[in-house]
Amino acid sequence: MYYDWKPYVPAAERRRKAERAAAKFRKRGDTVSPVVVDGRAIARTFWGKAWCDNLERYSDYSNRLPRGRTYVRNGSVIDLKITPGEVTALVSGSSIYTVRAQIKAVPTARWKAICGDCAGGIDSLVELLQGRFSKGVMERMCRQESGLFPSPKEISFTCSCPDWAAMCKHVAAVFYGIGARLDQSPELLFSLRKVDPSALFAGAGGELSLGAKRPGSGRVLSDTGLAEMFGIELAEPAGELSAPEPKGGGRGASPATTKSKAARKERTPLRRKSRATAGKPEGRAANNRTRAGKPSSRRRRV
Repeated sequence: MYYDWKPYVPAAERRRKAERAAAKFRKRGDTVSPVVVDGRAIARTFWGKAWCDNLERYSDYSNRLPRGRTYVRNGSVIDLKITPGEVTALVSGSSIYTVRAQIKAVPTARWKAICGDCAGGIDSLVELLQGRFSKGVMERMCRQESGLFPSPKEISFTCSCPDWAAMCKHVAAVFYGIGARLDQSPELLFSLRKVDPSALFAGAGGELSLGAKRPGSGRVLSDTGLAEMFGIELAEPAGELSAPEPKGGGRGASPATTKSKAARKERTPLRRKSRATAGKPEGRAANNRTRAGKPSSRRRRV
């Protein structure tokens, strides 16, 4: 029995062939998005590594994955597009092969369980996409069969190459290419699995939302306590501002206003007297002696 195998193509030649094929597609007006891997590591972030680790834990794929790693490192995946539920790619080998992979959506019950288990562990979309969360959340996301990443039974794929194997090296290269692409755009994983990532942190900080139970009055610090604690004077609330002072001190004047006016009247003569006597050496005593030396006008009329 004989098989029509095409001759082996060295890695350098595959790389040049892939570059020529990508240039040809661009010249034709097609948009291509090649997978570029720098160095030996295919993925470097949490999401990319978690995707690749998920592939390697299943024995269904163990035989073909090593060849796929070689292909993706050599730049053989000249185009990779990830859309909800589907991945399409062009892989350069002996020819240019078309790969299609369908990924099932996360079941609704499983996604609700993931969101419930991760509640409070993720604060924002930025933290989620950067993979900045606790080890417990990471473990829940990556849990085999019940996490966010697909299992073999949730994946189906086809390739236009003549290889009769369940997973050819071109398909394996595409799956590793997905991990490399998640390094750049981790949000594509949620799009691929058809789930909304905001559901993972929608409940964060919602304890005091409308309709929620308010704290008891005994747990609320009063304005006086705040002023004493921080050494500041708090402005009066708008509803407690004192009424404007009435003109002329009529009957409507408050006791506090009357007292302040009386205090000002008492202080005013003292200030006037001090101005009148300022600069005189002897003050009131000298005035008394001057009056004593003058004859009284009332006595002269008598």
